[in-house]
Amino acid sequence: MNQNKPIKILHVVGAMNRAGTETLLMNIYRNMNREKVQFDFISYSKNDAHYDREIKDLGGRIIKLSKTNSILELYNIMKKYGPYDAVHSHTLFHCGLANLAAFFSGVKVRISHAHTTKDDDSNFARKLYIHSMRTLIKIFSTHFLACSQEAGKYLFGGKLLERERFKFFPNSIEYSSFLKKPIHEVEKIKKEMQLEKNIVIGHIGRFSESKNHYFLLTIMKIIKKKKLPIKMVLVGDGNLKAELEEMVAKEGMTEDIKFAGIREDIPALLHTMDLFVFPSKYEGLGIVLLEAQASGLHCIVSEAIQPEADMKLGLMTRLHLSDGENVWADTIIAKAIKKQRENDTKKINQAFEEQGFSIFNGIEELMNIYQDIPGGRNEKYINSFL
Repeated sequence: MNQNKPIKILHVVGAMNRAGTETLLMNIYRNMNREKVQFDFISYSKNDAHYDREIKDLGGRIIKLSKTNSILELYNIMKKYGPYDAVHSHTLFHCGLANLAAFFSGVKVRISHAHTTKDDDSNFARKLYIHSMRTLIKIFSTHFLACSQEAGKYLFGGKLLERERFKFFPNSIEYSSFLKKPIHEVEKIKKEMQLEKNIVIGHIGRFSESKNHYFLLTIMKIIKKKKLPIKMVLVGDGNLKAELEEMVAKEGMTEDIKFAGIREDIPALLHTMDLFVFPSKYEGLGIVLLEAQASGLHCIVSEAIQPEADMKLGLMTRLHLSDGENVWADTIIAKAIKKQRENDTKKINQAFEEQGFSIFNGIEELMNIYQDIPGGRNEKYINSFL
């Protein structure tokens, strides 16, 4: 590795839209010494993604591909834009193909990174695909990262988690930007959304099946019947947004549920809320929960939320989805009315540092991996299969 040139890292993603994994990568990229590290991103989306322009402004490249299962296309890209010091794959079981291509293109550090605990495995063809890709991941990856133990178990299998090449990688955030309440911005948001006299409960996340927005809608219908001054703010975008907006309109709840869209002012939005609700059906970790806790906000979450997401600040209440909408609604009301926050920023700071969720801890961990040349042992192991 030539120390006079930047380390070149290729990230394999679906598209760099605003979501948990992508936000993690951008948190890291913004804060890295980009004179020493160059990030490129493979994207499988024809459309421009949310972070594409910022990546280019930071000196990175977006390389668009169309054939998700083409090893040859991946190989050609790695040869054309490389040589890369590491390939870091974030595309679930597709990581097997990416790291196979990386091996044949001569990349020494090949990372598979687990970010979720569930995927579609409902038919035989999909199960066969998962089994095949998991085998490729185990053979052609040099490092295995996961945002939680359950995410690692799902992608790699339980036995691999006991090996030295597996590592829990905390979803690092710039937590300091969430600590202080931006009073002027919060007042502006409340005025904009007509929330000045209301208790505000909120959710941030992609409008997808896993985030369980329909459950949130049902909960809000129950709360509205109690005639309490509670409003809900939903932040994000996604395939189900239009359908949810239509349902809210049909229920006559457009004044009760506010759709905020994709926003850049997440710290201010979290400080606008009095309670954060996250009833996911499945979740790798839930990076937005870290942001919520960094702002001192209490969170009510489902059993799908991994224990690693709890910063041990007393800010997380866990319910089961099977408890039903009424139990959730009653718990939300009881917590929201109190408007309790953790305002001790030193305590929050200490929690994030001790549990390794600071952005600079994440950068240090990644740099150690990117510059880790496994040597001949792993390559000889792979070659024995070929």
